[in-house]
Amino acid sequence: MRKTRLTAALLLAVCLFLIPLGALAGETDGDCLYTMLDSGGQVVARRAGRMYVGDEYISGDNRLYRVTAVDTAHETAFAEDLGEATIDEAALSAFQSLTARAEATEKPDGKKLICMYSTHSDESYVPDDGDFSLWHGAGIYDVGNALKDELEELGVKVVYSEESFLPHDADAYNRSRSTAEELLKKGPDALLDIHRDAIPAEEYETEVDGEDVSKVRLFVGRSNQNSAANKAFAQQLKKLADEEYPGLIKDIYIGKGNYNQELYPQALLLEFGTDEIEKDKAIGATKYMASVLNQALYGASAKASGGAKNASAFAGIGWVVGLAVLAAVVYALISTGKLGPAWEKLKRGTSEITGGLFGKKPDGKD
Repeated sequence: MRKTRLTAALLLAVCLFLIPLGALAGETDGDCLYTMLDSGGQVVARRAGRMYVGDEYISGDNRLYRVTAVDTAHETAFAEDLGEATIDEAALSAFQSLTARAEATEKPDGKKLICMYSTHSDESYVPDDGDFSLWHGAGIYDVGNALKDELEELGVKVVYSEESFLPHDADAYNRSRSTAEELLKKGPDALLDIHRDAIPAEEYETEVDGEDVSKVRLFVGRSNQNSAANKAFAQQLKKLADEEYPGLIKDIYIGKGNYNQELYPQALLLEFGTDEIEKDKAIGATKYMASVLNQALYGASAKASGGAKNASAFAGIGWVVGLAVLAAVVYALISTGKLGPAWEKLKRGTSEITGGLFGKKPDGKD
């Protein structure tokens, strides 16, 4: 009898444990599609996931909305328009202080550093990958690696962890947390979680510099001590993108939860397109997003890094040429013993080395 009671108690405990997990798992991307309405009943935004009272939203035209009520039965949230979104000056100052330190900090290899991972390791793009969820070869890693390549073209070192955190459920962020913590030990200037959305594709369609690309949504978790700094980081990115590449950043959603952003003030979740959009459009957006990240984190000095690199290369070439000329002068003096003949020999030798661009052309050659 005692054994039967113990077995029943264990079964009850398991059921009580599984029910909340199942409920939470039903609130992940693709399992629900919430719509945010303003006071006039107009659609403000959509989200593949639950909306909660207290969530905030910054639209493409920089209007700030706050959710005041939620109808879970109809997956609808009601929000008030709070006017133009402004950046918290204290949070922005803290963010700028962090980026200034990032510019001044010498990394072990002398490079600027961004770390990335993808909590939802199965996210894919139906038009190209054939399914919205793949446990192997997920399309989100193609987008993450494209962003990595674009940042590295700008002189930013990127560590992108391709560790899997499957299954795609409510516990995924707990599993990815340890990876985020390991990446932070490298001392990055930003920590990015790369995702894709799951709302209708047309909401992400845009054109930047004449190229058809996907928009990017920035997602901030509001349930953590860094939320003001995370939000300021997102707003700074959007401000720069609006100036340089209008339409690139779709919006900013500030939702319930922490999404591992409590670990670092410069942590963000980026959503490149949606499961219904062509993957090439999401990849196309990475070039512009890399430029915005580069400018936000490293400022004008980052823009000039390529030029500085070229200048350094030319300076090196100049030293080599200079030393070669000096050696030729010394050799000509030694071999002729006189300045005049040495000069003639030097001109002839220089012409031979440069194919006739400089110096006296060798006899018999046009």
